Amino acid sequence: MGTIRILRVYEEPEPGEYRVLVDRLWPRGVKKDKIDLWLKDVAPSTEVRNAFGHVPEHFETFVRDYTAELNKNPAVTDLREILAGHEQVVLLYGAKDHEQNQAAVLLSFLNASS
Repeated sequence: MGTIRILRVYEEPEPGEYRVLVDRLWPRGVKKDKIDLWLKDVAPSTEVRNAFGHVPEHFETFVRDYTAELNKNPAVTDLREILAGHEQVVLLYGAKDHEQNQAAVLLSFLNASS
C-alpha cells in the first residue's frame, strides 16, 4: 500500500495522486474530471450520516457507528484493492470540517486495520 491522505474535494491534490471521492452524495459544483473514482458505497449510511449532522458533539458516536459499518462493508475490500494499485491515493470529502468527517474516520480505520 502506498501513501494515503485525505483532502477536501474543493482543494487541489498533488500531481499523480489517484483521487477517490468517499462521500455518498456528489459535492456541489465539482466537475467529474476532478475525481478518478466515486466510491460512494464506502461512505457512511444515510442514517449514520444524518445522525451525525456534522455536529461536533455527535462525532464520537459517528466514529463508533461508521466504524461498525466499515467492519462489515464489502466496499472496504474494493478500496483496499484500489490502494494496492496506486502509489498515492487521496480520499476526497465534501465536509467543511477537516478533522471531523467520514474521510478522517475511514483513513484511521484503514491505518488501524492494515
